[in-house]
Amino acid sequence: MKLSQAQADGASLLRAAGIEGASRDADRILAAVLDMEPGRLRITEDRDLTADEAARFNKGIAARALHQPVAQIVGFRDFWAHRFKVTRDTLDPRPETEALVEAALARPWKTVLDLGTGTGAILISLLAARAGTTGIGTDISEKALEVARHNARRIGVNARFRQADWYQGISGSFDLIVSNPPYIAADEMAGLSSDVRDWEPRQALTDNADGLTAYRAIAAGAPAMLTPQGIVLTEIGPTQGRAVAALFADRGATTAVLPDLDGRDRVVLAEFGR
Repeated sequence: MKLSQAQADGASLLRAAGIEGASRDADRILAAVLDMEPGRLRITEDRDLTADEAARFNKGIAARALHQPVAQIVGFRDFWAHRFKVTRDTLDPRPETEALVEAALARPWKTVLDLGTGTGAILISLLAARAGTTGIGTDISEKALEVARHNARRIGVNARFRQADWYQGISGSFDLIVSNPPYIAADEMAGLSSDVRDWEPRQALTDNADGLTAYRAIAAGAPAMLTPQGIVLTEIGPTQGRAVAALFADRGATTAVLPDLDGRDRVVLAEFGR
């Protein structure tokens, strides 16, 4: 089977399985098998796949047809300026989360605490972009922390990781607290795409309640964990801005709701000590 035939057949199979962006996903899977960027497929000689390449490609297409996310199939996701290992034990870092990274890098800080770090994508991106900074990432999942540690070592940042339920066991103070917590309400889970609902870790998606449990914990603990001019940046669902901002305002913060590139509410900024 030649490359061009693999692309066409893979895309056709994914379309038949109801996958949106079937051609794009087939290209991403094939490019990963060939250890190249998807854009290079267009300028690569139309050669025969080896038996091993064909087997791995077919396995990847079969997994995607079952709605497994491409990042889990290929094992990585590009986020901000780096490539991050992704597994079924972590959320797939999403482009909209880059709004939080951008907001953090627009402000002064030297120490950062990332609550619910997952792959470590937010924390590692921040530390890699600002020399001389340090940070800690917490997560309740030890398997997720193994992924985060791998990503930190490979990218080369000064990050530490600890298994913890939010602030549990964390000492010291931080200039910046960041988090992309589970914010999907229990009654919204059924409406998620199967790519997310059936494949990503449930405890990273939902609090099995109203979607605000994590924000209550983060807001309650933030004043004691921040330096005098410290700030909190939390990702939110697009309808949660007012409710989350109010939780931080009740703890004495000045708040703002920041949009993502699509103009949707995406990040709550809470400034303490002003």
